[in-house]
Amino acid sequence: SAALPSPGKTPIFQKTPEGLVYRIPSLIYIEDSHTLLAFAEERTSPSDNHAKSLVSREGKVSADKTIEVMWSPLQRLESASLPGHRTMNPCPVYEKSSKTIFLFFICVENGISEQQQIITGKNAARLCCVTRKEGEQEWSAVNDLTEIVIGAEIAQWATFAVGPGHGIQLASGRLVIPAYRYPGTNRNPLSARPYAFYFYSDDMGKIWKLSQKIKEESGECEMAETVDDSGQTFLYCNARSKHKNYRLEAWGESEEVCFTESHLVPELVESWAGCQGSVVSLPVPESHAGSGTGSWLLFSHPTSTKGRLDLGIYLNKNPFQQSSWEQPLVLNPGPSGYSDLASCADYGFFACLVECGEERETEQIALLRFSLDDVLKAPEEYLEQKENE
Repeated sequence: SAALPSPGKTPIFQKTPEGLVYRIPSLIYIEDSHTLLAFAEERTSPSDNHAKSLVSREGKVSADKTIEVMWSPLQRLESASLPGHRTMNPCPVYEKSSKTIFLFFICVENGISEQQQIITGKNAARLCCVTRKEGEQEWSAVNDLTEIVIGAEIAQWATFAVGPGHGIQLASGRLVIPAYRYPGTNRNPLSARPYAFYFYSDDMGKIWKLSQKIKEESGECEMAETVDDSGQTFLYCNARSKHKNYRLEAWGESEEVCFTESHLVPELVESWAGCQGSVVSLPVPESHAGSGTGSWLLFSHPTSTKGRLDLGIYLNKNPFQQSSWEQPLVLNPGPSGYSDLASCADYGFFACLVECGEERETEQIALLRFSLDDVLKAPEEYLEQKENE
């Protein structure tokens, strides 16, 4: 299958000789300043119980003869923390009119795992956010939104998380932060099921509310806004599943705060334990106008059913019709884990921040660039390769 030349791969966060590990990539592109913002968790081991803090790097995109991205040194987000807690699941969103970046994350009580929270039915996670204006360096003090946004309802949850990955701003201005929660009713960690939902704000991030949850089991997720040929907008969700072998997707009208339709997607395979994936929407290119939809979708996820291997980019040219996902472009052959996509439309490329390595996917988080053309060619090349095997 088509792979980009290796100069297209830039290590952003690399495992250190002292044993610091970087996991959980998160990426947004800010067109106003032609900047890619990359986030990750810094951990003392690959285990999520050893998450410590969030780190960030900024990539300035420029185009002379070729597209270049100049990366700033690593920054530790000191303010994105609560005493006695570990910081996890970076999930930023950019509010265009006030030029404000909202970085959401959870802070989980030290020493308490997700499994322990499920067994006891007692949530140990807090919903937190830091902000900064575009172009500034300093992040705000931490804002713990748990009481004000979730309130008494949290007593019904065993635990919850945001993203991880990125949030989006809808055409209406609404900000959307994907999330999932475990109800406190099932205390068996083997059969407890998460359900995806989102936090949203209609006033540029002042007040946040909760959407309704997806009815089917759905874990870590990302969302994208799509437009049909009549101009009606829909919120699309693509979520991780466990022991189901396929991803789950769900839909709802953008202005509603619920998902009216959901199903498993046989073209998007999920390994037994599952892995996070990323989704972005893009306007239909002029060359394909009149195809019955105003949006296409791109999805990144390991293509192997055996584990975290061979990260693929899947294209969906008709999001409103089931089974429209095409054969993937294998962007990163070999160990590949969590990923996050961003569209750099003004420069005509997409960026994918992905956990990857030679032996294991926890060795580094790298940025890979690709174009829509690369993805459009992938199904033919995939079939040719299958015929030659």
